[in-house]
Amino acid sequence: MTRNETLAALRERPDIAVLIIGGGINGISVFRELALQGVDVLLAEKGDYCGGASAALSRMVHGGLRYLENGEFKLVKESLLERDRLLRNAPHYVAPLPTTVPIFDIFSGIANGAVRFLGLTRRPSRRGAVVIKAGLTLYDVFTASRRLMPVHRFRGARETLKTWPAINPATRSSATYYDAWVSRPERLGLEMLNDAMAASPSAQALNYVQVGSNADGLILTDTISGETLPVRPRLVINATGGWIDLTNAAIGAAAPRMMGGTKGSHIIVDNRELYDALAGQMIYYENEDGRICILFPYLGKVLIGSTDIRVDDPDQVRCEDDELQYILQSLAFVFPSIEIAPEEIVFRFAGVRPLPASDDSFTGRIPRDHFCEFVEASGHLPATLCMIGGKWTTFRSFGALAADMSLERLGLSRKVGTEDMAIGGGRNFPPDTVVWCAELAAEHKISEARAQVLLERYGTSARDVAAGLSVASDAMLPGCDYSEGEIRLIVEREQVETLADIFLRRTTIAITGDLTSELVDAVLDLLATRKNWDAGQASRERAAFLALLKHQHGVDLSNPSKTDKKRSAICA
Repeated sequence: MTRNETLAALRERPDIAVLIIGGGINGISVFRELALQGVDVLLAEKGDYCGGASAALSRMVHGGLRYLENGEFKLVKESLLERDRLLRNAPHYVAPLPTTVPIFDIFSGIANGAVRFLGLTRRPSRRGAVVIKAGLTLYDVFTASRRLMPVHRFRGARETLKTWPAINPATRSSATYYDAWVSRPERLGLEMLNDAMAASPSAQALNYVQVGSNADGLILTDTISGETLPVRPRLVINATGGWIDLTNAAIGAAAPRMMGGTKGSHIIVDNRELYDALAGQMIYYENEDGRICILFPYLGKVLIGSTDIRVDDPDQVRCEDDELQYILQSLAFVFPSIEIAPEEIVFRFAGVRPLPASDDSFTGRIPRDHFCEFVEASGHLPATLCMIGGKWTTFRSFGALAADMSLERLGLSRKVGTEDMAIGGGRNFPPDTVVWCAELAAEHKISEARAQVLLERYGTSARDVAAGLSVASDAMLPGCDYSEGEIRLIVEREQVETLADIFLRRTTIAITGDLTSELVDAVLDLLATRKNWDAGQASRERAAFLALLKHQHGVDLSNPSKTDKKRSAICA
């Protein structure tokens, strides 16, 4: 169903069972759960799908090793279970990630960890080998019944320094365990959305719509056209994460303060020496102040993060210069001989962790678990279920929890579960990708290398993409390994409204530092043609996108010396 068709259907019938506000990963998850039960559900997102915190995660799919010292054992067990489910259900985007912890002490952190567990201190402290060993042993115990990856192992100083010669020479030992990473989290969310709408004709979703209220009830405002239309749900689900309190206020829900988010900032670095120094692993380390940081290979670059800072306005979040310096300082601690030049920082991003409201002075102590609370009906507003907390790894179980509570409130029952349900291009994923790609290449007369790229980007949906490309131009875009045909299909099929939708979420072009002015103009021509934009609209869209890149992501395409090298420059 197209955007116009969805809006037309709502004009004709504004009465629906459930309105979900928020198209991040948790909102999409509960949308999928309800759609699969045949519920008449509408998802409304004020921006683009997975455009907020769901686009700013650390790209890790993990159990949360450090949550153990907070006593969040249930959350860690659930996260590890959901991690393993994602490895099976989304193998095209989620893969094992060997992770190594450099260790500088043996007994450090034992006493502090104990009193922190009891809630007697809020201060972070360095963790020694004994504490790390205890945590990794629990990790292995929690996954023993479904062993998908190797158990942890320790290395002494000599083997550690041999494996990672550039690591801080003060490292006394290291521990390696396995978690996972996600290559394209925004696409995974979009695939879940499409799966849901394909499964149920009564499930509808709209991006770029605001939800508000007036004297008569709830209203949707299409921010593309400016049109407003009423909507009358029996139940509202507030899945807006860091915006929960703002959303409740906008719709008139009489709710107490629920959210107390913190900002996590990351940078993407294009430095071959650092990339090679990682030896294919994530380094999960403590900065000198005891705060946990990460760096790992990401799509040919290196992702480094993150910070943990309280925020009041989620709409103003970005990676500030002091955070950038903090991240670089943390890198200098773990790899002291490697220097990062300013032009090697090709992208920066920040998001808000949707944590429950807390007055704790140490952000690391705020619980990372999730739960739901009802705000009962009042006046024109139906009951609102608020999804509070959560982490990206547990989106499926969080969505299932919210769906079950919603079904009970509506007097409905669950028909199908999603524990073992493949997502999008994860369906029928081949055990031998080489053979599969060879068959795809032969079928559509493309190279096996091209087939491999399509499999990485779209999973087994690459077959549909290749079929679409066979009847359209598949010429490569300038300075990029995406083709004109791919972008055309994305614009036609994936609810694209802006350049940012394409470059920041439907593809990995921006985050990997491959943006150039020439490429922006080439894609703008394709988008403008599809949207029937005149020259003025196209010019305004270009200016808005370049301003967004510079302000939010430190990418300045106005610097020719950098764009000529296909390298995005960090803003001053």
